[in-house]
Amino acid sequence: QVQLVESGGGSAQAGGSLRLSCAASGRTFGVYIMGWFRQAPGKEREFVAAISRSGSRTDYADSVKGRFTISRDNAKNMVFLQMNSLKPEDTAVYYCAADSSFAYVISRSGYDYWGQGTQVTVSS
Repeated sequence: QVQLVESGGGSAQAGGSLRLSCAASGRTFGVYIMGWFRQAPGKEREFVAAISRSGSRTDYADSVKGRFTISRDNAKNMVFLQMNSLKPEDTAVYYCAADSSFAYVISRSGYDYWGQGTQVTVSS
């Protein structure tokens, strides 16, 4: 089992940047596929980005491709989301998630563990 705690949310102007961090408990962080998701008011939670266990593969939603970068540091049990060129439509609560399945290398669904979320607000 893993516990996830996000940080780094806040407010930014359109065109600005924020970096989200997610700290994971436990000594087996490297076995999890890690992902970021977001949920805007009145909308369903959606996939943002994912990274494979080794960090060699990444996947992004079309809406953030080229602007957001996911990375991980397995030695420090951390995963990050660098968000550049922010837009007002990026405003949402952002969640870190972990997937323990070994059936695939990377995934956009089926995550087992979730953090509490961190608010990101982008103003125009």
